[in-house]
Amino acid sequence: MKLKLAFAATLLAGCSAGTPESQAQERLLETEAGPLRVSTVASGLEHPWSLAFLPDGRMLVTERPGRLRIVAADGALSAPVAGVPAVHAVGQGGLLDVALDPDFAANGLVYLSYAEPGKGGLSGTAVARGRLAGGALEDVRVIFRQQPKVDSEHHYGSRLVFARDGRLFVTLGDRGSQRRLVHDPATHIGKVLRIERDGSVPADNPWAGRKDAAQEVFSWGHRNVQGATLHPQTGELWTHEHGPRGGDEVNITRRGLDYGWPVITYGREYHGPSIGEGSAKAGMEQPLHYWVPSIAPSGMAFYTGAAIPAWQGHLLVGALAAMQLVRLELSPDNRVTHEERIGLGERIRDVRQGPDGAVYLLTDTGKASRVLRLARD
Repeated sequence: MKLKLAFAATLLAGCSAGTPESQAQERLLETEAGPLRVSTVASGLEHPWSLAFLPDGRMLVTERPGRLRIVAADGALSAPVAGVPAVHAVGQGGLLDVALDPDFAANGLVYLSYAEPGKGGLSGTAVARGRLAGGALEDVRVIFRQQPKVDSEHHYGSRLVFARDGRLFVTLGDRGSQRRLVHDPATHIGKVLRIERDGSVPADNPWAGRKDAAQEVFSWGHRNVQGATLHPQTGELWTHEHGPRGGDEVNITRRGLDYGWPVITYGREYHGPSIGEGSAKAGMEQPLHYWVPSIAPSGMAFYTGAAIPAWQGHLLVGALAAMQLVRLELSPDNRVTHEERIGLGERIRDVRQGPDGAVYLLTDTGKASRVLRLARD
């Protein structure tokens, strides 16, 4: 409640003259659950990618050019946090996800995923961790580097999710130009990883002990996974990934399974032709849900709060191209039974449930990007 009141105290009621509706400080949004109030919590961010709530209610927000910000309860942005590793902020690259260690209250550890520059213009997804102390990260070290680094500015992934057992899931992409390596077990291309918090390999990983395989791999056959979350009841990892022209997918991502890309897909090449061998093949998983045409999903969360009771148990997905928040209702056996598309007029990069039970969104509109709050009041 204190967090909610602190945020609310800074919000301007209604739209100022000449302000586009999508940029209003506060407005009502019509949904199937009734009207929700959309409030601007913070503004002036540049291509933000992820947010994480600190125990005191402040937020950490990443900006793709390479800045990590602390957002105060009144929406004020801190100076960039010192100690963030250098990033390859080109194309889709830059500073990406942020996650707090499960024992953050005791150890202060923060994890970052980012596009790491390499020699000769090459780059690859990396994960680093450091201790947050005031306005700086200390004792920063890289715990994972994607291999191989390649000459591409696309499809880095990358979401960070801690499993209930404390292991870290890292989602990756096919780097756009490296489809041929997705089913090569020796690479990290097109894979979801599972690692210990120090970057070492859990002994029960599916390929642990194989000399011909990247032992961090948890699942494979992925194109570009930019949404990941744990199911609130089962604790399983759910992900979504970008398709090409159509074929964005939601998957329950399980140990050792092959999710098909680029052999099977419901999408097509951007210039028209079909891809691979069709939409199904033995030994490859079918998506739980898919979109044709693409919505360009990014960010995902199960909603379990009380601020929007009608949404409890539903899956929320941000959409970049569609400029929407997509709400999926699920049956007990994990079938999507209903979909609502809520237009927001801005690209939605991340979706999180806040400690006050409200839904928080990151918009991706260049240097005018914002943190939004959705709730009934």
